[in-house]
Amino acid sequence: MTDAAIIASNLVFKYGGLKVIDDMSMEIQAGTSFGLLGPNGAGKTTLIRLMVGLLKPASGSIKCLGKTPSAAIARLIGYMPQLPALYSELSVEQNIDFFARIYGWKERKKRESRVAEVVKLVDLWPKRRTPILKLSGGMKQRVSLGCAIVHQPPLIFLDEPTVGLDPELRVHFWEYFESLTRSGATLIISSHTMDDAAHCQNLAFLRLGRIVAQGAPAELRAATGSKEASLEDAFLYFIRHDEVKKNVE
Repeated sequence: MTDAAIIASNLVFKYGGLKVIDDMSMEIQAGTSFGLLGPNGAGKTTLIRLMVGLLKPASGSIKCLGKTPSAAIARLIGYMPQLPALYSELSVEQNIDFFARIYGWKERKKRESRVAEVVKLVDLWPKRRTPILKLSGGMKQRVSLGCAIVHQPPLIFLDEPTVGLDPELRVHFWEYFESLTRSGATLIISSHTMDDAAHCQNLAFLRLGRIVAQGAPAELRAATGSKEASLEDAFLYFIRHDEVKKNVE
């Protein structure tokens, strides 16, 4: 059995008096793709920020690669935020090169080779010298992904990574994501689309800061009792059961 890349125990986070993450526990095995699926406001982005150390829980604990999230493990983590955090005056390749430097890629030739590889991967080679401010929203999304993976981290967090991508490029990205897990990397991917969820090896359905169901896509579909159930059907099934449970409580 593989080691756990992420272990969260009784995690609670509050904005003011509002519980955004409500007593959440999960374990994510290394070398897998794990999807956080839920509507806006479910707590997906907050959970990722807790995992990468940008936020601290009110209570409970979280371990990434066996350690509490901090600057000490920053080089082992790739993080693509929901909204691109890029330097608008710099070009595509300058942004990706900047993040490669931050994450410790000092040797010039190897870094330049890796940056070129990533620029091609995100399908922006013709735009490599274009400033970020002149790019479309979808292109900025692709640069943000490049910045997250350029240093080849073993643990990668992707917050809505396929938003704004055309179908062909989305397929290309998922092929690459699957190659990363085959090489041993762990991917935590937040999404509200069932298409993205179907590509993940394991899923957690989130609602109002809580996990209402967790498992492999096939297991979640089977739990509905219908052989024809889609992931969307499964999600709605568990939401209804969660509502019933809360009403009983």
